[in-house]
Amino acid sequence: MNDTLTNETPGNDTLANGTPANNTAANNTAANNTAGDYAPGNDAVDQILGQWARARPDVDCSAMGVAGRISRASRLMEKGIKEYFTGHDLEPWEFDVLATLFRSNSDHRLCMSDLATAAMVSSAALTNRVDRLVARGLVHREVSPTNRRMVLITLADEGRAVVDTLLEGHVANEERMLSGLTAEDRERLSGLLCKLLTSLGDVGSC
Repeated sequence: MNDTLTNETPGNDTLANGTPANNTAANNTAANNTAGDYAPGNDAVDQILGQWARARPDVDCSAMGVAGRISRASRLMEKGIKEYFTGHDLEPWEFDVLATLFRSNSDHRLCMSDLATAAMVSSAALTNRVDRLVARGLVHREVSPTNRRMVLITLADEGRAVVDTLLEGHVANEERMLSGLTAEDRERLSGLLCKLLTSLGDVGSC
């Protein structure tokens, strides 16, 4: 699991191809609006729901409603996360790699292949990222003394200090972005997203 997410926030015209929802009342309200209008209480996705309802009333686009909201919520949160780390002269992906090393084991050390898997990036992308982190003095890279083909990446003292310093603020920032949900809402949403992810094949390693 990544410790942060990275991307850019889209405008309304890039929302997952347009997205009708399952809420019949919301759909009917949105469908009666002129293009560009927002129905009171509806989110930005509902604007596009109404447009699809008018343009292709014969197609059930309810799946787009779910996918579009997940995509938009993800990108808006990515924007908030990026802004937090930018304020600390750090890229979200840099914190991802440092945090992965920090939480993985007591030695704060992983081989490149295990780090790539844990950080959910390709080996090529990780090599470039490690190069930049080594240059900043946040990680150390060395060849394994027991296997010359294995490269080990270890969290440097400075990198560990970065994680210690920024972790609480990072979590507080995510708490702020989720403040519109109750504890019950969050638990239910987390369970549904977990169910969706596992159904799509995103499962943890044993």
